[in-house]
Amino acid sequence: MTSDVVNARVTFRKSPIHMLERFTFPDLDSAYQSFLKHSGLQECVILQTCNRVELFGCASNTDLEKIKKTWASVAGLEENTFKENLEISCGTDAYTHLLKLTSGLDSLVIGEEQILGQVKDSITTARELKASGDNLNTLFDKAIKIGTRVRNATGISKGSISVGSMAVNLAEQNVDDLKSKRILLIGTGEAASLVAKSLKKRDIEFLVTSRTFERSKAFAETAGGKPLQFEQAISDFKSIDVLFVATVAPYFLVTHDRVKEAMQSRKDGMLIMDLSNPRTVDDKVSTIPKITVMNMDQIAEMVEKNMKNRMGVVSAAENIINEEIPIVEAAMKRLEVEPIVTNVFKDIDQVRVKELKKALQMLGEKDEQKIRIIDQLTQAIVEDIMSIPMNNLRKASEQGDSEILKTVTKLFDYKSRE
Repeated sequence: MTSDVVNARVTFRKSPIHMLERFTFPDLDSAYQSFLKHSGLQECVILQTCNRVELFGCASNTDLEKIKKTWASVAGLEENTFKENLEISCGTDAYTHLLKLTSGLDSLVIGEEQILGQVKDSITTARELKASGDNLNTLFDKAIKIGTRVRNATGISKGSISVGSMAVNLAEQNVDDLKSKRILLIGTGEAASLVAKSLKKRDIEFLVTSRTFERSKAFAETAGGKPLQFEQAISDFKSIDVLFVATVAPYFLVTHDRVKEAMQSRKDGMLIMDLSNPRTVDDKVSTIPKITVMNMDQIAEMVEKNMKNRMGVVSAAENIINEEIPIVEAAMKRLEVEPIVTNVFKDIDQVRVKELKKALQMLGEKDEQKIRIIDQLTQAIVEDIMSIPMNNLRKASEQGDSEILKTVTKLFDYKSRE
């Protein structure tokens, strides 16, 4: 049975951060359950980062309306919200999109390394939850290998600037002598680690905090910074000059009241960089005098300049992807015949074993060595006879020859035994 691969996504390319965050799934386990139960998808993988929310799915008959309806239900959205934000790719277009993702071509920062790890994590989670199957497992495994090859061959990741580095660059542009300022980083996840890495590289001291002090301490030991109790950090905003917020909290950590209170006892301003998705800095904070709030939308403007300087590398990466796409297509088409091949070999082997037992009974053979030799002989005969037609069937499937597939399905009565 043919299975179609579909990709439905909302990314920074069409949606600003305040819109993108509305499409996120607060509970991934629940989201997977809902999509497998209500969307008509037989397999699915969810990829969720600060710049994108994507669903890769596989079904014998894809129903986009069911997918959108399920997504809207899980995220708490009106279905018409998708109209201006959702992008859809199917079949080869979905394969190409995933390869561009793993190669770093579809990232906010071209060549960024983090997305490859995020794709690996997404398929690992899907496998653990038994949400992915042969189709998506094969596709993601190949995409990860090809993405790694592209990066090694083109050096696209070399010289690329991370989102964390972009954020620190922005801070340097908006604050005089960043080294002399008191800096606080809220968060201990991937985005926070990128900020910490960039600050550390510049020899800039900073404080770091999270909900769990032990986590802050562990983060400081590996990524840098001085750990601070969360309650102390939140109540001590008045002493902070630059605040980086990079968490996955589903609520506002930096509220209007907290910042307003902090500003009452200080004369100079504060810069707040919100790298979270969903955002964790209250929109109202930007209305407070002497407060500057920046988020991923501002970072995207810097990315445009970075992109123009890397077009030659991008072209080389795209050429490799174009070479690999036919190979990926062939592998995905081949999956269509594997159940037939497996069942044919299984059925024939059952006949072989049955007839072998009858022959051994008729011969009255009891010698274990002779029985093993005869058994191996019958296996070899079956494999020699069946391997060529089955391999030809695989090749025909890779080439898109549906007629041979239909003929074999009919010959071996495969459908009636599904």
